[in-house]
Amino acid sequence: MLIGEVARRSGVSARMLRHYESLGLVRPSGRTGSGYREYSGEDIRRIFHIESLRSLGLSLREIGRALDDPGFTPSALVGDLVRRTRERIAAETELLTRLRRIDAADPAGWEDVLQAVALLQGLGSQSAGARQRAALAAAGEDPVPVEALVEAALGEAEPNVAGALRWALARSGGDGPALLARGLASPVAAVRGRAVLALAEMPGAESTAHLRDALADPDAAVRGYAALALGTRGVAEAVPTLVDMVVAGRNDTDAADALGVLAADPAAAERITTGLVDRLAHAATPAPARGRLTQALADVPGRAASRALAELAHDEDRAVALTAAYLLRLRAAR
Repeated sequence: MLIGEVARRSGVSARMLRHYESLGLVRPSGRTGSGYREYSGEDIRRIFHIESLRSLGLSLREIGRALDDPGFTPSALVGDLVRRTRERIAAETELLTRLRRIDAADPAGWEDVLQAVALLQGLGSQSAGARQRAALAAAGEDPVPVEALVEAALGEAEPNVAGALRWALARSGGDGPALLARGLASPVAAVRGRAVLALAEMPGAESTAHLRDALADPDAAVRGYAALALGTRGVAEAVPTLVDMVVAGRNDTDAADALGVLAADPAAAERITTGLVDRLAHAATPAPARGRLTQALADVPGRAASRALAELAHDEDRAVALTAAYLLRLRAAR
């Protein structure tokens, strides 16, 4: 079979067949009387073998070795191909993600594209300072890839950089709350905590709804972050978690302050007083926790809190009794 017919049937161009021949990959078995290359059935099978191996990503050198070296074992080469393919997919996925984020920023011109690229490079830097500068720059008026800011915020462990990213997100608008809410489903508690901290700095009903969801988080620290944020927003659902924080001594001062804010509403004040008193009466509540619970009553207005303090002024625990008596004097002086 002449080269033109081989090219037509195999789909390999005559030029590529000549290139294979120059490399020694395939050699026509014969020549016609006029000197034209003539390929045998075995030659054609070899061409198809070459094309099959090329489809796996092998180089022509690797193909020649695979076909001609009797001692060649494919396992090592295939394993290397798997590794290289994964690396290529990862690189392509990263590029696709970057392009999607730039597209989501809706750039008006190439200057916007270049600014978005610079931001993405800065957020991915190994330098904490560079990441922080990129986050601060993202808070400007130019469109930014919010998805990139969210991903960076969820993965950032350095406190100063994390704070800058939350600040930038709070000013970004758009889909920030919805994107951050995805972080609440992470199996990693630290990631969920970062999502809550970022949502806490974003105003609006949407972020408040996601913070409410976080009150059911299995991690106490994550629940605490959500409760503190909701307390400052006047959401009474945070009361049980805030009381738990006072008992546990975990950010108890902030929790007591949040309870004080919520207690401005008379109905919430009644609920808070009941929650604090119930925990004070619980036999399993240790003495230090009873002292913190008593102190938390200081900023709760109303007769119920005053009655509770009056009873606690006669508590068997002297520290609790003294604290309650002192708080009663303060309330009387107001």
